[in-house]
Amino acid sequence: MSPISSPPTPHSPPADSPIAWADHTRERAFEAWLARVALAHQLRVDSLRSASADASFRRYFRIDSNPGTPAAPLSLIVMDAPPDKENSEPFVRIARLMADAGLRVPEVLAWDESQGFMLLSDLGAKTMIDCIDAAVPQANFAMYMDAVDTLIRWQLASKPGVLPPYDEALLRRELALFPDWYLAKHRGVVLEGAARATLDAAFDKIVAVNLAMPQVYVHRDFMPRNLMHSAGQAPGVLDFQDAVYGPVTYDIASLMRDAFLSWDEDFVLDITIRYWQRARKAGLPVGDDFGEFYRGVEWMGLQRHLKIAGIFARLTLRDGKPKYLADTPRFIAYIRAATGRYNELRPLMRLIDEIEGTTPVTGFAYGRM
Repeated sequence: MSPISSPPTPHSPPADSPIAWADHTRERAFEAWLARVALAHQLRVDSLRSASADASFRRYFRIDSNPGTPAAPLSLIVMDAPPDKENSEPFVRIARLMADAGLRVPEVLAWDESQGFMLLSDLGAKTMIDCIDAAVPQANFAMYMDAVDTLIRWQLASKPGVLPPYDEALLRRELALFPDWYLAKHRGVVLEGAARATLDAAFDKIVAVNLAMPQVYVHRDFMPRNLMHSAGQAPGVLDFQDAVYGPVTYDIASLMRDAFLSWDEDFVLDITIRYWQRARKAGLPVGDDFGEFYRGVEWMGLQRHLKIAGIFARLTLRDGKPKYLADTPRFIAYIRAATGRYNELRPLMRLIDEIEGTTPVTGFAYGRM
């Protein structure tokens, strides 16, 4: 058994890459803030270098602090999140919530809320996806089970009314990204008549199934790229600022149907069953029938894959980040696999096949832009 595709090369810039600023006013503000913070935290300003960038407008730098030994200085992370584009308050609030739940998350050491600059503890330089053996799935078993244990710890801390609800309005906004960005703007297809009715009917079913699932805390992007690996420690958790209170199926679907890595079904099933067993033993609301639970995972995964196909198209067409669109065939494959397994979803599978050109057109009407 081998993965359908191997992990991509990391999208982060090299550690020694120069730090570029398009906005020189912001650059000067950053330098002034860093100089102030450097005094309090004994930072070596000349050690500042790029650490990573993500799909948002946030950037991350790594910097050394003098309390470390000369041979191994203490490393910290600096986040640049322009406040007109990124709201960092949820990151700070949810980091505290996760830490209280016993998760290993970055500690916020300094934060200039008005300017969007932040100093964080460093969870390491290797993500889980950097450490995955793509050729031997079972070689990754221990890492995945550590991730499962971290996920269960997070879900056990769940309380209603703390995080925003993953409600019908949010589910539908996410699904709308697929026809609006992937189909219309990327593929040049505007659905009309019977084709639009097919899509809308499928969306109604997906929303209904997902809303019926028990609710817990949802990370919303719980995947190897957002889990930091460090031997002998629980996985570090990143990119949690969009956490919500929603379906218990979401994060395990995210973990096992990754945005950047696909596994064969037997490995997915193995880890998902073990998650379900441990979650049930811990008292989480995953039900007593694994078949029913797995159906919920697949329908939740379908919601996520439709959303991400739209997001990746938007990142390319609106935000000028074409590297993400290269992974959309993975999501179309996920979508086809899920829709082909359930009779209620097969009309959607046929529609996707027609649009993608993988089967002959059989009568659906849609217009090309």
